[in-house]
Order: sequence, then structure tokens, then C-alpha cells
Amino acid sequence: MLKRGFLVGLKTTWTLGKIIFPITLIVTILGYTPLLGWLADWLAPLMRFIGLPGEAAIPLVLGNVLNLYAGIGAILTLDLTVKEVFILAVMLSFSHNLFVESAVATKVGIRMSVVLAVRVGLALFSAFMINLFWSGGGEQAQYGFVSTTPSAEPTTWLGIAWSGVESATLGILQLAMIVIPLMIFVQIAKEMNWLQVMSRWMAPFTRLLGIRENTSTTLASGLAFGLAYGAGVMIQAVKEDNVSKKDLYLVFIFLVACHAVVEDTLIFIPLGIPIWPLLIIRLVTAIVLTMAVAFIWNRLEKDQQVNRKEATTYEH
Repeated sequence: MLKRGFLVGLKTTWTLGKIIFPITLIVTILGYTPLLGWLADWLAPLMRFIGLPGEAAIPLVLGNVLNLYAGIGAILTLDLTVKEVFILAVMLSFSHNLFVESAVATKVGIRMSVVLAVRVGLALFSAFMINLFWSGGGEQAQYGFVSTTPSAEPTTWLGIAWSGVESATLGILQLAMIVIPLMIFVQIAKEMNWLQVMSRWMAPFTRLLGIRENTSTTLASGLAFGLAYGAGVMIQAVKEDNVSKKDLYLVFIFLVACHAVVEDTLIFIPLGIPIWPLLIIRLVTAIVLTMAVAFIWNRLEKDQQVNRKEATTYEH
């Protein structure tokens, strides 16, 4: 299991590296051209509304179109404060890899419009609230192995490219230190059937959310492996456990706010931001949002039942 997990970790690191390396390199080179400056100026009014500089739009776009690792690769090339990086991290936690993960949701039976509205809405709302209420985080962000100390600016295109290669390589190395152990744990969890144990443990939690217990497998797989990685498990669980349409929507509302909770939190460690607040924000938001939607949905169902009874009584 350890060997298989290690090989999966290496394969995953290679897959992620193929995304992070070219993006970090390209964004670094573009940083010495007028293109990013034009983009930053155009988006600056909107970005200031959520407490970010215009160039912060780049990791947001890359993270949403591609994935979290692409967004992180772009963040590594920007000089941002801790607060700005934290806002980006929270936004990308709620809204990333939109095309792939929204497609997964449609396969399970969820409307893509619902997934997009919840994820993008949570990202924008959380950024606005953090910018409004957090007065700290003004110090320069430190990106782990990636040096942010002043250094001589490269004067040739070769020097610029080499600077991008250094940042990309160091970023990949630090991510590998997180991804490989994580993939080993995931492999062990799969082969030891720990997912079923997690499902039994989560039964009381599903009741708290207003969801039936037969959704616990779907919820556990999404929390552990994410919407994309856990898609197969979730689709199979929906078929085998006869999950209702209502419970399916409630589970996905929870998961679009908080999925792959371990991996998606740990990968932000290299950015030098507070990790526990990031995790707490995701969990609390997912719980409150799901409970609120379940409450409203139940009230609407009860009102519909009362109306049907009244209509039947009136007919008789």
C-alpha cells in the first residue's frame, strides 16, 4: 500500500507539476511585459471592491479555469500581503476547477447553474467580508521556499526565464512534500475501506445538516477526495444508496463549499497564510449554508403539503 501510494503521489506530483511549471514560468515572463499591467488596470476597480490589486485577477482566473495548483503557481509570482493572499486562498477554496467539478456535479444529477452560483457567490461574498472585517495581515507574504527578499532584477530575457524556472521548481518541490504523503494516506484509506467507517461516523453529522443517513458515503467521499477525485465513489453511492434529489442537492451544496478538506487546505501552506482560519471558514460556511437551505426546503415542502390538504378538503 505504501509503495502504491508513493507511486500515486509521484504521478500526482508530475501531473500537477506539468500545470504549475509552465504557468509559473509564463506568468513570470508576462510580468515583464505590458500585458499584465493592462489586465490589472482594467480589473482594478472590481478587485479593489474585494481588497485585492488588479493583478490578483490572474490567479483567480487560472484557479477557476484550471485548478488550485494553477492559481497557486500564479500567486507565487506576485508580491502580495498576507491579507491579500488569504483572501485569494479563501476565494479559490470555494471556487476552483469550475469546468471539471461542475461537469462532475451534472453527472450525479445536479444543475450546473446551481453549482456555479453557489461557488462563485461564496467566493465573492467571503472576499468582501474578509476585506471588510479583517484589519490585519498588512505584512508581506512569505512563500515558503520561494524567496521574497529584494534581489537584482534580471536584465535579459534569459535571466527572466531563469527566474521563472527557479520559482516554479521550488514551488513544485514544496507541493510534492505535501502531495506525496497525502496520496499515501488516500491509498491506504481506499484499500482499508476506511471510507465506510467514515460514513458510519458521519451519520449523526448528516442528521444535523438535515440530510438522511444514506448520504453519508457520498459526503465522506467528497470530503476526503474532492468533487473531481471522488466522483466515481459519489456516483456509485448515489446509485446504490438511493439518495433522493433533495438530499443530493443538500450534500452537494455542502461539498461545493467544503470538499477535499485536508488536501485543499494543506496545499496553501507554502503561501505562508494562517491555515486554521481557512479551514474553519470553509467548514462553518458549509454547515450554516446547508442547514439554512435544508430548513427553507423543509418549510416549503410542509407548506405545499398543507396547501394540497386544504385543496383536497375544499374539493370534498
